[in-house]
Amino acid sequence: MTRLTGRALRLTVYIGEDDIWHHKPLYTEIVHRAHAAGLAGASVFRGIEGFGASSRIHTSRLLSLSEDLPVAVVVVDTEERVRAFLPQLDELVTEGLVTLDECEVIRYVGRSEESGESDVKGKKSL
Repeated sequence: MTRLTGRALRLTVYIGEDDIWHHKPLYTEIVHRAHAAGLAGASVFRGIEGFGASSRIHTSRLLSLSEDLPVAVVVVDTEERVRAFLPQLDELVTEGLVTLDECEVIRYVGRSEESGESDVKGKKSL
């Protein structure tokens, strides 16, 4: 079993909440593809205010229309696995920003590892 500790790569995809891929939110497609690719995990964070290439400020403040708020999809895994996933983002992200940052993982314990059980496919989680 491989455990993700030590040096890793953090992939962050900055997109808009209203970005769509085949009638689904783009962030949902990114998370599902990351899961299918066997990456250690992915999280989606919804921003409360921001702007991007359009220079238009999007906000969730009261009395403002909360439309197309910023969203960040964050994935942390080994550099090899993250870089192997990048071609999928080339297909999905037509407008947005993708960043890669080296990071250090202090501790990652999968739920199935804590209980000593295997995941659905019979493999131990990272």
